[in-house]
Amino acid sequence: MVTTYYHHGSADKLDQVLPSLNLHSSEEIKVRIQLVKDYLKILEFLHDSPLGVRVMCDANDLTKTLSQFLISDKFHLVINDLDALPKVDHQLGQFVKCGHRELFGWFVAPEQLWPYDDKPFNDFEMPEYDEKIDIWRVPNVVIWFLGDSLEGLRVKAKLKHLFNSCKATDPKDRPSATEVLRIFEANVNQVVKK
Repeated sequence: MVTTYYHHGSADKLDQVLPSLNLHSSEEIKVRIQLVKDYLKILEFLHDSPLGVRVMCDANDLTKTLSQFLISDKFHLVINDLDALPKVDHQLGQFVKCGHRELFGWFVAPEQLWPYDDKPFNDFEMPEYDEKIDIWRVPNVVIWFLGDSLEGLRVKAKLKHLFNSCKATDPKDRPSATEVLRIFEANVNQVVKK
C-alpha cells in the first residue's frame, strides 16, 4: 500500500507547526477555522456515510483524537486512523461500545461511563451507545483547534450555545454533525467578516 506523506504530521502537533510559518494572526485564524471545518466535515461524512453511520471509537482523549487526523501540505485535515469505526444502525437497534474496558475522564461522553455505582464494571452489562459520543467531543476539539489568540477567543464566544448543546447530558438533545457544521459555519462567517 502506498500513501501520501504529510510532513506536518498529525493534528496534535499543530501548535508546533504554526509558529514556524510566521503567519499574521488574521491568516493563522483562517487556517485554524479551516481545520475545524475539515474536522466537522469528516464527522458529518462518518455519521452520514454511504457505508452507514460510523463512530470514532479510537478517540477517548483529546490527544488521541487529534492524532487520528493528519495536516496536509495545504493545511486541510485528512483522516488517518480508520481501524476503530464501528457501525451504528438505528433502525436495526445496532449500537456500539468502544472497547471492552471501563472508560473514565472529562472527554468521555456520559453514556460511555459505567452507570452502576453499586457494582464493579462488567462489559456484558455496559449499555451501548451511538454516534452522539462524537458530538460530545466536538467543543473540546474545536476549542483546541481555534487556539488562544484574540480572534480565536472571539470565535469561541460566538459558539458558546453550540458548545452547550453538544454537551447535553442526554445524547438525543445533541445536534447532528450536519447541524454542528452548519451552525459553526454561520457563526464563523459573522466573526470573520467583521
